[in-house]
Amino acid sequence: MNKTELAEYILSLASGCEVKEGKQYVEVSLPAGLLHSVALRLREDERTSADFLNCITGVDYGRDLGAVYHLHSSKYNHTIVLKVRTSDRVNPAFDSVTDIWRSAEFLEREVYDLLGIKFNGHPDLRRLFLDKSWGFPLRKDYVDDVKIVSK
Repeated sequence: MNKTELAEYILSLASGCEVKEGKQYVEVSLPAGLLHSVALRLREDERTSADFLNCITGVDYGRDLGAVYHLHSSKYNHTIVLKVRTSDRVNPAFDSVTDIWRSAEFLEREVYDLLGIKFNGHPDLRRLFLDKSWGFPLRKDYVDDVKIVSK
């Protein structure tokens, strides 16, 4: 399946998705409520066979918080990028994909630790690097009272 066919197939999975064919990857922006179901179909469907979650990147867009998932198919050697956002900066949350890809367990914990995004259904969501005295240092509104990072 080439990138255009892959993009068309992903659009057929759920309404509300926006697909962009990048130079390297097919990028899919989708409503947060569709993340788990679309991810599961991308893994289980023989046409996409997204068997490996390469990374999850947490993003602070200013008004919104988001997560970017890089899915790879070792069978077809293609990568699909899923992007979700939430405008809830007080209690941001997405559904966990740990039941789909085991690699998500620590990746989601890292995003939670650094940006405060919770993952519903995660089996062990707790801080990975920092203790509770820290806020969420990768947020744009984070205040560095200790001046760990100087200008």
